[in-house]
Amino acid sequence: MCHTVAERVLAKELDSVRPESTAAYLAALPGARAAVLARLWRGLVHEPLPWVADRTAGGGGVVLRLADGRRLHGPPSDPWATGHMVAALELDDVAYDHPARLLTALTVPGGERFSAELDHSVASLALSRSSPRPGGPPVAPWEWEQRSADGHPYHPGCRSRPGFSAAEQLAYAPEHGPVVDLRLTPVRDATVRGPWPAELRDGEAVLIPTHPWQAEHVLTGRTTVPGPRAHPLLALRSLALGERAHVKTALSTQLTSAVRDISAYSVHHALATSRVAERVADRLDGRLHIARTLAAAGAGMPDLAAVLRESPYAYAGAGERVVPAAELPALFTDKAPRERLERIVAFARLALGVCLDLLDLGVALEGHGQNLLAVVDTDGWPRRLVYRDLADIRVSPARLRRHGFPAPPLTGRLLNDDPTALRRKVFSCLVTGALGPLAGDAPTLGTVLAAAVGDVTPTADLRALRTERLPTKALTLMRLNPAGGDRWALLPNPVADSQG
Repeated sequence: MCHTVAERVLAKELDSVRPESTAAYLAALPGARAAVLARLWRGLVHEPLPWVADRTAGGGGVVLRLADGRRLHGPPSDPWATGHMVAALELDDVAYDHPARLLTALTVPGGERFSAELDHSVASLALSRSSPRPGGPPVAPWEWEQRSADGHPYHPGCRSRPGFSAAEQLAYAPEHGPVVDLRLTPVRDATVRGPWPAELRDGEAVLIPTHPWQAEHVLTGRTTVPGPRAHPLLALRSLALGERAHVKTALSTQLTSAVRDISAYSVHHALATSRVAERVADRLDGRLHIARTLAAAGAGMPDLAAVLRESPYAYAGAGERVVPAAELPALFTDKAPRERLERIVAFARLALGVCLDLLDLGVALEGHGQNLLAVVDTDGWPRRLVYRDLADIRVSPARLRRHGFPAPPLTGRLLNDDPTALRRKVFSCLVTGALGPLAGDAPTLGTVLAAAVGDVTPTADLRALRTERLPTKALTLMRLNPAGGDRWALLPNPVADSQG
């Protein structure tokens, strides 16, 4: 039975475009509610929400005392756990089994908007889970990016796609396995960086690859022409143009924590950022490949721009595969527990070594499950890493200078010398976005980190990782904050706990 507006709307739309899937969608709704409620409960328990006065663990769960005196009770919450379900939470002894309804009942600032996002997240997650999952190993490399239905393992808005109908999700979302017919938008006087391909030009006009959702809903009134067919990747608005190149398109809607457009700043700095990252990564003795930015073009507004990138799959040697970090749990799942742990530790040792060495040199990567990929050998062991999408890295001029690199030809938000900001960028993405989900709970994550850090080059950054509370984006607080921007939670450090 559909409880909420978004659930009913998607059910009705699905019944009209793919009626044979409606029963599976309805059957998936209870599990989707419990999965999103578990993510919301994680945020309520562990993030610095100003209207939570006190948190008390005990009695088989956690009690939150709100600033207005009400009490919210739920089960124990491990901030690093994945795949957990929460059937219901009790607000002053009234049970809520739907995250959107709970948030509405809480009546907190920003709650009405976020409640709508949670409603959509539940409905879209049920829709994602209703699609048949592919069997057997992937054949095409991008198929690794189309296997997971659940999205971000910790974000309550893991599948929130406002503005997307059921038909559009089926047509464009990677977990449904579609092929997307891109549009091309002619732009005269476009800003272009790098060698823009001849096939994406029409006389004096630059043809900017445009997502069909963007063409229909945002760029109304603009002329577009048919473009290449492409395969959607984990990030949805990034697509594989065959096996050699990827395109990142603008998609002006709220997905998880950000509107996915492409700023003029990103277009302007795209190639220079790539060259800086490549130059620094060359110091890592082949442990890290940067999927190079090939070219970028924009019309001077974030709604119409595109970035062409080298495919990370190009770095697979004979018998090797390139697998996004978010999909490594599926690669390791059929292993015996001990071997599975050994493979997780091997990836953690490689990823921590690469990201901390690069940080020391002056480049802070966002090494989460989408951007960081592992090159695995024929037996599935991680051997090297590939990093893609450089738009939100940070570069430290002071650290670059210390290691003999020239001043980066960059300006603005990409530059930052603050150690706290640089470490937050690296630790929050790598631990929360890749290693935490791979470990699956705090005790295992502590074991993995303790085993991995022993082989990492000792630096002040490593000392902070060993001893300080771990920064993670406060995903719930960020969505409740109308001003936007990053907000942070500091979580207990499982590697410090594992070392006593």
